[in-house]
Amino acid sequence: MVVPIVGEHETEILHAQTHIWNHIFSFINSMSLKSAIQLNIPDIIHKHGKPMTLDQLANALSINKAKTTHLRRLMRILIRSGFFVKSRIQENEGESEGEGYSLAPPSRLLLKDEPLSVTPFLLAMLDPILVKPWHHVSEWFENDHPTPFDTAHGRTFWDYAGHEPRLNHFFNDAMASDAKLVMNVVIKYSKDVFEGLNSIVDVGGGTGTVAKSIANAFPDLQCTVFDLPHVVEGLEESKNLNYVGGDFFVSIPPADALLLKWILHDWSDEESVKILKKCKEAIPSREKGGKVIIIDMMVDNKIGDDESIETQIFFDMLMMVLVTGRERSEKGWAKLFLDAGFSDYKVTPILGLRSLIEVYP
Repeated sequence: MVVPIVGEHETEILHAQTHIWNHIFSFINSMSLKSAIQLNIPDIIHKHGKPMTLDQLANALSINKAKTTHLRRLMRILIRSGFFVKSRIQENEGESEGEGYSLAPPSRLLLKDEPLSVTPFLLAMLDPILVKPWHHVSEWFENDHPTPFDTAHGRTFWDYAGHEPRLNHFFNDAMASDAKLVMNVVIKYSKDVFEGLNSIVDVGGGTGTVAKSIANAFPDLQCTVFDLPHVVEGLEESKNLNYVGGDFFVSIPPADALLLKWILHDWSDEESVKILKKCKEAIPSREKGGKVIIIDMMVDNKIGDDESIETQIFFDMLMMVLVTGRERSEKGWAKLFLDAGFSDYKVTPILGLRSLIEVYP
């Protein structure tokens, strides 16, 4: 039996201190994971084909071998975070050879050759350009800048991306990596959303990952990627895929349907209504098949577990800090559609925290 040596009040204070410490240092989890990606640890262990000892891992990495003991410390926190596991290594005769590192299931999405890899998204979100605004949130609350990003960098996220090729590049890579994962699900389980259409415009479609998936699945469907001129400049077109540069606050190329994946959560309610009104102008009536297809987060999508709720709150804060947007409940989405002049909508919750929403004029 353990006899307490401090009182209940002191125990509560010490627990509160630990709770605060863990939140102060929670960035260590994400930065440790970033280090593992930059060192190529997941791919090296994966290619080894079996559990890998610390010495084997150190020898395979391009690191100073004198720092092998520090590598052990890095791997310990990554095991704690659930990205690697330790397992016994057995020789052919059945004798133990020690312990080795293996990939935990989430690390499969960190491999470079994994088609659905989230590594580009991870490296983008943890880039110093996107981390710096978090140091200016309290300052932003006291000024009249649109976002903490603007406070940190002196201009909006979109203006910065338009003039800084590195940000433009890693942001588009991040969106493309997410698009592969999302479209893999959409094409497999909600193919009917595209059936009967002759043309579709991917509004804010970046480098075209989403549109390419649709164009490949529907060879007779004319697909257009519409984004800012510097984003689509020089991209290669194909038989049923083309690129158009422009500004969706001004006008959108006409089509039977428009697709907005992870677009409207970047913008305020007022800005989103303006975008949706331009969308409504670009499509035919509902009777003629016109609709807007939205892939975005819906914060009351009935998943409800603690991890999912935390993710939704993280994304809402991310939208506040980097851009002028927010994550919305179904009630919030419905108000946008009504304010933009649409008559009805249909929600298909097939994408985890995100939903596929069909909006009708």
